[in-house]
Amino acid sequence: MAVALLVRHGRTVANTAGVLAGWTPGVALDEVGEEQVASLARRLSDVPIAALVSSPLERCQQTAQALRGGRDLPVLLDDRLGEAGYGDWTGRRLAELSRTRLWRTVQDHPSSVVFPGPEGEALAAMQARAVAAVREHDRTVTAQRGPDAVWVAVSHGDVVKALLADALGLHLDLFQRLVVDPGSVSAVRYTDGRPFVLRTNDVGGRWDGMNRPRRRRARRGDGEVGGGAGS
Repeated sequence: MAVALLVRHGRTVANTAGVLAGWTPGVALDEVGEEQVASLARRLSDVPIAALVSSPLERCQQTAQALRGGRDLPVLLDDRLGEAGYGDWTGRRLAELSRTRLWRTVQDHPSSVVFPGPEGEALAAMQARAVAAVREHDRTVTAQRGPDAVWVAVSHGDVVKALLADALGLHLDLFQRLVVDPGSVSAVRYTDGRPFVLRTNDVGGRWDGMNRPRRRRARRGDGEVGGGAGS
């Protein structure tokens, strides 16, 4: 089967402001985010990408277009790769949300979470639609381009974490143990037997920052809802 490169969009103004953007329109990459995706595009320039699939949100489309480069390759949009439906949490500051009772459930038992409001989505439903989308596109790419093809899915922090949890055979309640930084790429090969996780959260960086604290962590040990702004 083909190899799926799971890319998180580059850093945005909402990431640095500590705001949960969700499906808010018009959230674009900031200058650092633009450089992150330009760097990733350079690293992937020699990879014969067979297909580019993206969340419809602007920050993901910007990332996908950067990865497209000069390739004669359309960017396919798939709502199933879109951000989690955070409902009434959308647009609120993470520091404020971290003081709510639901935050603790998001951290400790995310499989039970349904975000509040008419647009609120269950995290389990988000994982299910994202996994279905990636596996469907993977089968299509494999059928059309062969088992050695490589394709790209551009999505969001929590979505990529949920995809990796599924590929690793982890319960969704453990997905907060995973880190997916802006502009990172993870690689999964799906097979008839099981997925093989080839790489996770690869940002191509140096190792001398491993001891730096992560920013805007609400409490030590908490996962960054939405994915955070990176190290």
